[in-house]
Formats: sequence, structure tokens, C-alpha cells
Amino acid sequence: MRTLLLSFVLALLASSYLAAETTRPNILILIGDDIDRDSLGPWGGQAHTPNLDQLAQDGMRLDGVYANVAMCAPFRQELYSGRTAWRTRAMPNHSKSVAGTKSLPHYLQPLGYRVGLLGKTHIGPKDAYPFDYLGDVSKQKDGNPELVKRATAYIKEAKAAGDPFCLVVASHDGHGPYTTGDPSQYDKDAFELEADKIDTPAYRSELQLHLAEVTNLDALLGELRGVLAEEKLADNTLVIFCSEQGNAFPFAKWTCFNDGLTSGLVVAMPGKIPAGTSNSQLTWIADITPTLVDVVGGKAAADAFDGKSQWKNWTGGNEQVHKYAYGAFTNCNIIDNRDRIYPIRTIRDDRFTLIWSPRHDEEITSNVTLTEALAWLESEPKDGKASTAATWVRKAKRTKTEKDDAIVHRLHHRPEWALYDRTVDPEELTNLIDDPKHAKDAQRLKQELQAWLTKWDDADPVATERGFVKSK
Repeated sequence: MRTLLLSFVLALLASSYLAAETTRPNILILIGDDIDRDSLGPWGGQAHTPNLDQLAQDGMRLDGVYANVAMCAPFRQELYSGRTAWRTRAMPNHSKSVAGTKSLPHYLQPLGYRVGLLGKTHIGPKDAYPFDYLGDVSKQKDGNPELVKRATAYIKEAKAAGDPFCLVVASHDGHGPYTTGDPSQYDKDAFELEADKIDTPAYRSELQLHLAEVTNLDALLGELRGVLAEEKLADNTLVIFCSEQGNAFPFAKWTCFNDGLTSGLVVAMPGKIPAGTSNSQLTWIADITPTLVDVVGGKAAADAFDGKSQWKNWTGGNEQVHKYAYGAFTNCNIIDNRDRIYPIRTIRDDRFTLIWSPRHDEEITSNVTLTEALAWLESEPKDGKASTAATWVRKAKRTKTEKDDAIVHRLHHRPEWALYDRTVDPEELTNLIDDPKHAKDAQRLKQELQAWLTKWDDADPVATERGFVKSK
């Protein structure tokens, strides 16, 4: 009798263990490419995003998410590793992480997860990011059908094998050149433009094409959620939408402004994440991987991550995980910016942004999208087709308005220190650094930023960036 009872207990424990294994949550992450958070529907933006709006209704909108660097390769390596760009050293675009970097697959694969990456990669080396690589798709045509096809096959294979999966679908939608989506959905003449933009036909046309791609990405989200529903996996899958960093228009990507470093993040999981909610606690992109490790019950060494789990906040809490968020601009090694040295560093709390440009009086900030605009500052602008920023310069030179001149000056020039109060100035246009009422806040943020940079051997960002420059 005792033997029978012992056998029964062991069988019960085994079945409970197997049940726990089979109910481990799946994870589906959809990443856009160069998409401004505030252009999206859940944040009141002008993009048509019905599927993302529905995901936000089903889950939680995160309002305080920041990346270290507003460029694709640094962003994705921070996301997958849970480590800051200061630690991976993947700070310039197209750079790779240092040897010994670990990432999402290292933590989930030992738990029996299939960890796949479909679409855009922009990460490296492969031993630091050992995903199941499912291939990329062409930017010359709509990649959604092929992405859905491959994602469906991967999900079905995992389901048939009884394996939980973590699948990242990384679309090119949002990144120029703009080739997908239906621009006719948008009336470009009806767009409301932000205060730091100059109204030109070129800008409105490019924005129209960009938002068409955002809507195409939204359609992909709907199709992927449809696959989960068809496979009866929706109730046990954590779905994450991430916009990446800001768009490629001026004062977003390639900057340390809010429109560059903020990321649109929406998370949903039935029964776990409260539906129709939002959370504004500061979140680092580096928090996502440790959060996912927490979700699946994984373990990591105490020093494995720089980010921290936000799962308590995603499931309804409201705890301060970070007091500050840090950011950097380092754009050497890119086309005509290969040896241009103009580092920028920033720190944010829940109210203020402080931005430091140590070479403010020696160089000008720029990037490949500003090359034509920079040339036209010193010469007569040409008529005809031009880049968005160049059309701004052309209009400002010809209209000679104070507002347009100020915006054009801001394209390439930064003060040494800038302090912005985002609660009243979300576009970060009014520099309060010399306002006596905010002197204590400025000093506090300077001290905290310097402490962070010193910790990571970046107290002299000019020296850091010179170390990044590759010889020709």
C-alpha cells in the first residue's frame, strides 16, 4: 500500500511539473523601425494604428520608456542584452557588442525555449546573440506576407514539439526609403506639425509615406495576433509591440532629444497584465530582457544585466525601478560622418531632461540626413527635390522669419548645457539652464550624469568617441 501511495504521489508531482512546463508563457515581440512614439494611436498620434490601439486596450501602454542611443544597432543590442550601450560598447551605429556579451537566447534556451529572430538583425557578433535566425525580407516590397508565413511556421513547429517560444519579428517598416503601405490613407495637407518643424511640401510628403509604413506595420501586428488566436495560443502569450527609437526626421533619431530616445512600448497578456491601463514609471530598453527572464521564471547572475525587471509594474504595480534614464549620441563611422567628433550625453528624471554637448563651441552636430542642409547653410539652396532638412534651410533662407531661422540653427548647433521641463515643454524647446529657479535641479542632474559617465569610463566623451573612430 505504501509503495502504491508513493508511486501515486510521484506521478502527481511529475504531472504537475509537466503541466508547469507546458504552461510557460510564449513571447511574441514585434519591433518597428525608426517610429516616433507620439505618432502612434495609443499616444494620440496621427498614424492609423487600429491593431496597436486594440493591443493597448487589451494590455498596458508604457509611457516612460527610453533607449540609450537613438540608432538601430545600439538600440537592438541594448534591447536583447539587457545591458547599456556603455557596457556593450555598441554605441556608434553598425557597431557590435564586446566579447562576452550575453543576450535573450542565453537565458531562455536553457529553459527549453525556442528563441527566434525574424527580419532585421543589425546586431553582432552571433555568439553574443545566438537566436534561431529565420532570415530577413526585402525592403523593396511589402514584407508582411513573408513575415507572417515564416512566423506561423516557427510557432506551429514549437507548438507541435511542446516547446515554449520567444519570437522576435523585426520589420523594416518605418525606416526609409519608404516603400510599403498605402499613402492615400493620409491627407498630407491635414497633418498637424509640431512646433519644432518647418512646414514644407517635401516634409509633408515624406511624413505621409512614413506614416503609411507605420500603418503597414500595424497590419502586421493584427495578422500575428490572428496567428496566435488560430493556434489557440493567445491566452498564454505575452505580446510586446516596440516602435524602436524616434523617426528619421530632424530632432528625433540621431539626437538625445525626447523624440529620439523615447520608445513606444505596449504589452499585453490575458490574466496577467491589466487591460486598458498605462504606466509612466521610467523604463530602460535594457529592462526588457530581464523582465522576460523574470516572466518565464529564469535565473541570471546578479551582474548579468544593467536593466531591471519591470514585471511588477507591467502586472499592475507602480514602483520606481529607476530614478534616472541615460542617453548618448555618438555618430562616427557612418558614411560622411566617419571621423566627425560631436558626442552628446543626457540624463532624465520623471520631469527634467539635461543634455550635455561638450564640443558645442568647436564642432557642429550632424548626421547623414543633414548633409545637404549643412552644405546649403554656406551656399545658395537649389530649387527642386531635396532632403527634408535641406528644404527647411531653403525655406528659412528665403522667408527669413525668426522662427524658421531658429529651427535651422538648431539643426546643427547645440548649447553646452540644456535643461528642459517636459511637464510644460514636451518638445524640449525652452532651455532653462540659466533660470535661477531651476539651478538646483540642473546641478543635481549634472552630478548624477557625471557619476554615471565616470562609472563607465566615459567622463570625457570626446576621448570615448575618438576611441570609436575606425581608421580608413
